[in-house]
Order: sequence, then C-alpha cells, then structure tokens
Amino acid sequence: MGTAAQYTLEENEDGRTVLRLAGPYLLSNLSQIDSELRKLDAEYDAVDLADVTEIDTVGAWFACQLARKNSVEVINASERAERLIDAVGDSHGDTPIDAPRLPLFQRVSESMGTKIFNAGYGVRDVVGFMGQVLLGFAALARHPRRFRYRALISQIEKVGVNSLPIIGLMSFLIGIVIAQQGAVQLQAFGAESLTVNLVGRITLRELGVLMTAIMVAGRSGSAFAAQIGTMKLTEEIDAMRTIGIAPVEALVIPRILACVFMMVLLGFYASIMSIIGGAVIADLMLDIPFWTFLYRIQEVVPTYDLWVGLIKAPVFGLIIALSGCYQGMQVHGNSEEVGQRTTKAVVQAIFTVIVLDAFFAVFFTKVGWG
Repeated sequence: MGTAAQYTLEENEDGRTVLRLAGPYLLSNLSQIDSELRKLDAEYDAVDLADVTEIDTVGAWFACQLARKNSVEVINASERAERLIDAVGDSHGDTPIDAPRLPLFQRVSESMGTKIFNAGYGVRDVVGFMGQVLLGFAALARHPRRFRYRALISQIEKVGVNSLPIIGLMSFLIGIVIAQQGAVQLQAFGAESLTVNLVGRITLRELGVLMTAIMVAGRSGSAFAAQIGTMKLTEEIDAMRTIGIAPVEALVIPRILACVFMMVLLGFYASIMSIIGGAVIADLMLDIPFWTFLYRIQEVVPTYDLWVGLIKAPVFGLIIALSGCYQGMQVHGNSEEVGQRTTKAVVQAIFTVIVLDAFFAVFFTKVGWG
C-alpha cells in the first residue's frame, strides 16, 4: 500500500457500502487525499479503519469527520485509533460541548465573596500606601536636601499652569449658564437682581471648586496613574529602589504637594471666571452693568463663602493625588492593567470628591456657614 493514504468504496458481506481507509493517516500525508474525500458524494454505511497502518490525532479527527458526514460509525479501529477517536470526539458528534457552569446561587455567592475579600485587601493596600506616604514626608522632614524641588515645579506646571485655559473656559461657561438659567427662574418673581447672589454664592461655595476638582481628576489624576503605572510596568521603579532612591519621595510626594497647592489656586481662579461669566450674561440680558455686578458680589456674598471653597480645595487635591498615585503603584502584569488602573483612579477620585463635598455641605451648615 506504500506510504500514501488511500481509500476505496467497497461492499462487505452484509451488503453494506463501506468507505475503507488504507495506509498511514498522518498529518504529513493527509493533504494528498483531503480534497478528494471532501468532494466525495457517495453514500456509505460505515468508515472502516482495518487497513490503516498508522494514525495520529489529525488522522483520527479526519476519520471522525468522514463518519459524521453520513452519520455513520467508525469500525475495525485499532486500540490506538480508538483512543484517539475518543479524545477528538465520538463518531456522531452528538455529545454537547459546554463549559462547566455552577448553579446561579453558587455563582452569585462566590462572586460576592470574592468582591468582599478584594475590598478587604484593597483597604489593607490603601492603609499601607498611606503609611508609606507618611514615612516619606517624615524622611524628607529629617533630610530636606533630598526633596526634589524641580520635580515639584514640573508638577505644578503640569497640574496648574497647563490647565488654566480649559478650567477658565469651563468656569466662564458655567457662570453664563447659572446666570442665564437663574435669571429665567427669578423673573417669574420679579427678582432678577438676585441673580448676583445666586452666581456669587454657588460658584464660591460649590461649583467653582467642585468642577475644578472633577477636571483635575480627569486630567491630572489620570496622568499620575498612567505615568507611575507605566514606570512600574517597565521596572523603572524597581530600578530606583535598586540604586537607593525611594519612589514615594521621588514620584508621589511632589505630585501630592503640587495637586494640593494648585487646587487652592485653581478653585479660586475657577470661581472668579464663573463670576465674570455671570457678569457678562447679566450685562447682556438683565441690564445689570458689568462693574455693578462685580461690586454687588462683594456686598451680597459673605466672606465665609470664600473660605468654604478654599478649605475644600486642598482636601480635594489630596484625594485626587493619592488616588492617582496609589492606582499607578498597583499596576502589575501587563499594559492592559495601566488602562484599568487609570480608569479606577479617575472614577474613585471623582466619587470621593462628590461624597466629601456632600459632607462638607452638611458640616458647614451645622457650624453656621450655610
């Protein structure tokens, strides 16, 4: 029979038509006969492997496919052929191939348990990271010369100076929206002049610093996570530890100080731009002169409204910087982790800022700054 795979259609003693395979049915020589058997339209009642001299996994799979084609069985297979056929599937292909799946209640319980344990590990990691930051500040207090002033100036530029245009434009437009919508509602009561109070108090107390925090979280918090995460992935942070440089002192602390300091200035800047936007729309729609609007702001807005915004700003900046740096330090495994951790940093920072803003609102109301 040689070394080539062959086949014949024969009628056996029972009067059944049999597709008889012969020779070696191996990966190396099946290409010679594959196209012929695929085009075979004849009907047969069984696939006979009695004359097959050698067979491998591909040959067994090929025999199974020929049997499935006419929904017949494989006969006269050797012990090796039977093992391979059992491994690649039965001759009829009726066995369902499904991944094992636990009952719904068990899956839900397992998922909830995993999330709870992960939350516990997350709290442990956050506490550990906070401890590293505090130790880094203590070390710099003992050795001030180790502080990286150039890194701080660079982060101040990236967090604050470079974000002035987008935050200024956003705040200006928010002031316009507040003044326009507030004036429309107040006109029903003949109290358009109270638009000054509305714009001044809501921007200085809430929206100025809150919208700035959201913008900084999306812009700088994500950058912190991506930069540190990439350095962690490329083992630059491990290299820093090897040569005796503390990553927390070199990477985390300058970013925290820059974000805390610049959030105060950016929050105040955003409030001023919102007030200017309200003054512009008031001049155009309400016949309140621009400078009169600004003078009225000083009269109707209490000083503590300004302090409320200035107190909240550094807290929000601290949350944003810690979230971004923490998520960046947690990156490991592959580059996909960088994107996931960056997303987590932004979401966690914005969520925490909004929750803290609600607590601040209640607190300042209780102390008489409402």
